Amino acid sequence: MNTLNTQPSQTKILLVDDTLQNLELLSDLLKRKGFNVRCAINGSVALGVAQSGWADLILLDIKMPEIDGYEVCKQLKKNANTREIPVIFLSALDSILDKKQAFAAGGADYISKPFQIEEVLVRINNQLAIVAAKQKVCQLNLELEQRVRERTSELEKTNQQLKEEIVQRKRTQKKLLYLAMYDPLTDLPNRILFMQRLNNLLQQLAQDRLPFFAVLFLDCDRFKLINDSLGHFVGDQVLSEIARRIKICLKPSDTLARFGGDEFMVLLSEMSDINQASRVAQKIQNQLQLPFEVNRHQLFISASIGIVLGNENYKLAEHVLRDADTAMYQAKKRGKACHQVFNPKMHRNASKRLKLETDLRLALKREELAVYYQPIIALDTGSLIGFEALVRWNHPKRGFVSPVEFIPVAEETGLIVPLGLWVMRSACQQFRIWQHKHSIQQLKISVNLSVKQFYQPDFIEQIDRILQETQLDSQNLKLEITESAIVDNAESATLLFQKLRQREIQLSIDDFGTGYSSLSYLHRFPVNTLKIDRSFVSRIGKDGENLEIIQAIVTLAKQLGMTIVAEGIETTQQKDYLKALDCDEGQGYLFAKPLPTQEVETIFDNLDSLVTMNV
Repeated sequence: MNTLNTQPSQTKILLVDDTLQNLELLSDLLKRKGFNVRCAINGSVALGVAQSGWADLILLDIKMPEIDGYEVCKQLKKNANTREIPVIFLSALDSILDKKQAFAAGGADYISKPFQIEEVLVRINNQLAIVAAKQKVCQLNLELEQRVRERTSELEKTNQQLKEEIVQRKRTQKKLLYLAMYDPLTDLPNRILFMQRLNNLLQQLAQDRLPFFAVLFLDCDRFKLINDSLGHFVGDQVLSEIARRIKICLKPSDTLARFGGDEFMVLLSEMSDINQASRVAQKIQNQLQLPFEVNRHQLFISASIGIVLGNENYKLAEHVLRDADTAMYQAKKRGKACHQVFNPKMHRNASKRLKLETDLRLALKREELAVYYQPIIALDTGSLIGFEALVRWNHPKRGFVSPVEFIPVAEETGLIVPLGLWVMRSACQQFRIWQHKHSIQQLKISVNLSVKQFYQPDFIEQIDRILQETQLDSQNLKLEITESAIVDNAESATLLFQKLRQREIQLSIDDFGTGYSSLSYLHRFPVNTLKIDRSFVSRIGKDGENLEIIQAIVTLAKQLGMTIVAEGIETTQQKDYLKALDCDEGQGYLFAKPLPTQEVETIFDNLDSLVTMNV
């Protein structure tokens, strides 16, 4: 459709009439009104002009030769290029029938002759306005359709983006769910998923819907050594291979999970008895005993495994896990590379141990601990040489707790470090007080060191600080440490011993003969004293082999210029044998048990009584 020219000078009107006089009259009138006018003498010419696209509006006579106005209008309306051109019939025919026929042919308006020019102008302007309105509507529709297409395109893009976001979100959710439930290194279930499955089994077990099951808690022995020496990359490769080997030993219905680090959990379904679980544990250990070839390193791995049989007595997964963990630590205590089945006594012992740990922490704060002092006697003269400081615990409810019971707990929990410092400071402080009150400058105070305390980074600084605070001469202090502690880390021990000797602090190897018994190591350490363990002394007179061992220790120590002290002397026979073997000093119940501070005062008041009674 042609775009309407709204200005009269631009509006093109086609006049169609077979009477030249009519054409000239109307053409002249319209031109004076500013319209652009063309004339057609018949219908054929009119159709040609219209089809050329020239006309904006047609004034059409009806009665013409060849093709009348009705037919011209019909043909205009049939043609796509001309059907939108408004046609106003201008005719002398004035009947209703003529007008109906004109409108039926597609006419837009009808003017009867003779006409008034004002009427013609009004009718022309009306049709032009209608056409303009239609064109405006069409334009608006086109613009609207364009906007709709653009909006639809935007919506389609947005929908596509939303679809992609939904897909990505589902992928992310799936990944997050995987990360929440699985170990990324081994692709095994993690603690969360394992506990869910274990809880499900417990619920089914409570409803009698499945047989018993078993849980295996596996911890690799000394795995930290691999990470520390070869790096975590190699360590991760080993863990992945461990997971693969454990899977070989399991059924598809079993669950293998990694809890982190070098800990693995196994959930064995459909166990009829604990022996089945033990056989699986042994299969796993057999697999792990095979060498690991990782990154050009050949490694050997062992694991300690705790086993617990799930039964109707368990209500919570945490309790099953707790007992499996307890059994695993019992396996480690047995020497590692083995498995241990849980029994209720382990839980009771673990509970007691936890209670003991809690009480021990409180005891340190509440000053329930005390230092006792056991005299050390020269075997040849019976004179007092010094004292060994020993910690004692008077529990407010249990009474005295044996050191055999609470010292291992202190070692395991790390409490031994503050406990050892407290004992050393208390002993040095008390010994300095006795030096002021009595003439005992020649005596020495012996203090035991734990392995953890000895290898503290600031151990030497701690010793210096205590001696400075208590004003005790370093020559009066003797430090005792077990032989296994120094042999395990001989190089570091030697450096520490040298620093202590530079301070004129005496050094003693405690419980000698119970650990490595590596006599060849002795010459490497600047040690003053060897203490023969009470286990050898107690068998004097019962086992001749012990005398030979003691004789060998004494002979070697003498050759190295060391003093020999025997622990646990309880009988005169033991004392006499040791004296005959040239043992220098001794301590034990024959002379005196460990004494509280107040009772030590009586020894200083009458040193002769000690000699008279026991030598």
